[in-house]
Amino acid sequence: MNPKKIAALMDTLILTCSRQFRFNPRRVASDMRYKGTQGEGKNLVHFFKDIHTHSQIDLDSRSMAMLREQHGDTPHWDDAEKKRYCQTDAEIDAEIAAKQIKLDAAKTSSLYQDHREHLLSHYKGSPNYQEGRPSARELARELITQLRAAQDTRLAEFATQMQTDDPDQLSYWLLAPCHIERSAWTEKS
Repeated sequence: MNPKKIAALMDTLILTCSRQFRFNPRRVASDMRYKGTQGEGKNLVHFFKDIHTHSQIDLDSRSMAMLREQHGDTPHWDDAEKKRYCQTDAEIDAEIAAKQIKLDAAKTSSLYQDHREHLLSHYKGSPNYQEGRPSARELARELITQLRAAQDTRLAEFATQMQTDDPDQLSYWLLAPCHIERSAWTEKS
């Protein structure tokens, strides 16, 4: 589908979700992505997927939106997620500011600085990338596990800064600065 048609569908989704569910248009615009169509004729729906949770919204030919409460065996659109989509602009700005503070803390942390080169080398496009090695996510998860077993003080400090002990969340924040650096590589290419 051409970009103009997708943009028009996104505009319709934003207005429809605002009207039907009282979702903040800004949240819908930033977090939903067009994924394609399903069905035929009167049953044709365009579906959109959240970039964080993979929850889906169907938009039918009458410009009616439907939240897919269940996708396969996985439940979606719990109350917390619906509430997140209904946040005010001020709440969204506060969330963005809090994430930026964490990103800045992760970028300057001794844990990230000590392992930065090794983490970056596991991304395609890196000058030191080698095919067949674990992904950066796997590497970060393994590193967190090893440092936790060794009771590393840098990890303890990092966990305090990120306000979590969850290995997946710690891996996410450890890799977050890498994603920014990686996007700089792709812009230069």
